Order: sequence, then structure tokens, then C-alpha cells
Amino acid sequence: MINNRSLLIVAGLGALAWLGSNSLYIVDETERALKLRFGAIVEEDIQPGLHFKIPITQTVRKFDSRVLTLDTDPSRYLTLEQKAVIVDSYVKWQIVDPTRYYEATSGDEMAALGLIQPRVDESLRNEFGRLDLQEIISEKRDDLMTSSAEELDELMRNELGVAIRDIRVKQIDLPDDVSSAVYERMRSERQREAREWRAQGSEEAERIRANADRRREVLLAQAEERAETLRGEGDAEAAGIYAGAYQQDPEFFSFYRSLNAYLDSFDGEGDMMVLEPDSDFFRYLNQFESLEETGNGGE
Repeated sequence: MINNRSLLIVAGLGALAWLGSNSLYIVDETERALKLRFGAIVEEDIQPGLHFKIPITQTVRKFDSRVLTLDTDPSRYLTLEQKAVIVDSYVKWQIVDPTRYYEATSGDEMAALGLIQPRVDESLRNEFGRLDLQEIISEKRDDLMTSSAEELDELMRNELGVAIRDIRVKQIDLPDDVSSAVYERMRSERQREAREWRAQGSEEAERIRANADRRREVLLAQAEERAETLRGEGDAEAAGIYAGAYQQDPEFFSFYRSLNAYLDSFDGEGDMMVLEPDSDFFRYLNQFESLEETGNGGE
């Protein structure tokens, strides 16, 4: 009797343990859950915490509610001018409607990724087709990704119950033929800019040179004017000095000027002048000869 009672107690405890483990379940804060009865949904969007279910007839499906990453395969897209680019991108997505997500994918994440990637590829293909290559490699690429994520987010919420949080391009490569064209275009653009800068530099240099020449002419003219003024003032002062000296002793002044005239006239060898002997130019020479004759006669 004791053994039978012990077995019954153990069996009862086991049954309670089994019933507890199959009746109680925990939803983590990073999860979203659904309660199913034979595959049909009986409770949606179960919040985190401890919950109860009927064993055997009811099951619980849990889904990761964190932001997940889909690393897409590199794809070849055509730009507005029909130039090919190789785009490597990734998508940030999150389950926001567990019921719709379960109905569309049966809770299979790989099936969800298989539905998301073609939509992303189509959206990016359309966006790249609206822009030319110059716009794609410029700052407009961020606007392109934002627009594509917003359009795809609304579509995926309705179809799969997932939100597209972000789409980002990791890398854009160009085929060899397109790369050559792009590099040539960049080279031509830089050469054009260089020519513009050189032209502006030459224009500025000519302007500076013209201003310098004009300033030089102004300074030379001012200096010449100043020199002429000083020269005139000097000549006037010299004339005044000469006049004052002449008034003090006119005869000596005439003699002094005659001596200077003699020195200027007979400066070189072989100088010859044709003048009358009694001309006024030789007045002081004639006086000197007369004095010599008078002095000799006295001796």
C-alpha cells in the first residue's frame, strides 16, 4: 500500500510538472508571440511576461522583435542615362505585426527574407533608374535611400507585417567601360575648373599689373613735377644770388663770367674760334695783353 501510494504521489507530481511546463510559458522582451489552436490563431500580439496555454491543443509561436539585418546580394542597375552600376546594399527590418507575418510566411524567417529581397531589389532598381550617374555618386544618394525605404516600408507592412527601418548602400562599383567614362568625365571637369582658375588668375594678374603701372606713372609724374619745381626754385635762388653778387661788383662779375666762358670755349685740344680781335668776347684778354705790354715798357 505504501509503495502504491508513493507511486501515485510521484506520478501526480510528474503530471503536475508536465502540466505546468506545458501550460505556462514566458515571452521575452525582445520577442513577439502568437497563441495557436491546431494552427489557427486564437490570441494575437502577446506581450512580454508569463502566460498560460492549454496543453496539447494550444501552441505558441515566438518571433524576434528586434531590428534585423538583411545583407542583399550585389545587383546590377541601370542609371537614367543607361549606364550600369553594381550596388551592394543592406536592409534593416523589424516584425511589427506578428499575425500578418505568420500568415504570410508561416513564421519562417528565410521565407520572409526571400520575399523582402526581391522587393528591395525592385525598389532600388526604380530609384537608380531615375537618377544619372553624377547624381548617384553625389550627396543625392542619401535622399535616394530615404525615398526607397519609405515606399518599401508601407508596402511591406501591408504584405508581410514587417517594417523597413532603413536601406543603405555599402558600395557602388562601376563596370570597366563605365569607370573609364566616369574618370574621363571627372578629368575633363577638373581640367575645365583648372582653366577657369588660370583665366581668373591671369585676369587678376593683369589687373594688378595695370594698377601697378598706373601707380608707377603717377609716382613718376609726381616726382618729375616735384623735381621741376625744385629745379625752378634752385634756378631762381641761383639767379637771385648772381644778381646780388652782380650788384655788389659788376666789373668782377663780368670778369668771372668771361673766365667761365673762356674755360667752356677752350676745353678741348685744337679748339678754334673765328672772331674779330677787338670783339667784346676778348675784352679781358686784350686788357691783360695791354697790362703786360705796359709792364714790359716800364721795365
